[in-house]
Amino acid sequence: MKKILGLLVMVFISVSAFAQIESHVKWSYAAKKVSKTEAVVFIKATMDDGWHIYSQNVAEGGPVKTSFTFAPSKDFTLVGKPSEPKGITKFEKVFSMNVTYFENSVIFQQKIKLKAAKTTVKGKLEFMTCNDTKCLAPTEVDFSIPVI
Repeated sequence: MKKILGLLVMVFISVSAFAQIESHVKWSYAAKKVSKTEAVVFIKATMDDGWHIYSQNVAEGGPVKTSFTFAPSKDFTLVGKPSEPKGITKFEKVFSMNVTYFENSVIFQQKIKLKAAKTTVKGKLEFMTCNDTKCLAPTEVDFSIPVI
């Protein structure tokens, strides 16, 4: 019985080690009020060296673009869509097309119209990260950003 238990523990440890998720992007968040009725939410991605994420503006047939879904709230309304800086546009053989992506770090910004003095902007984002040799499966991340 002890041998079987020991074997099961070793298998569990081995499976756990292989089940660790590979991650090369860290997300951080901030918000800034620009007036009593307006604020900007900042969503920053910081990528490991050699890794990149894709723009929100990628054509069909390309990689999974970065996207944001904001939870509805009675405390604010979205003003337009999230903005992003100019990225790097390059032909990627694996997708047989030009794609726009970001290396090192990128800050996405979402303007909101406030209906309350304080609120929390919640939602989720989806992104895909690649390097020169492989792409990881698309990942979803929940976020919660206080606006004070």
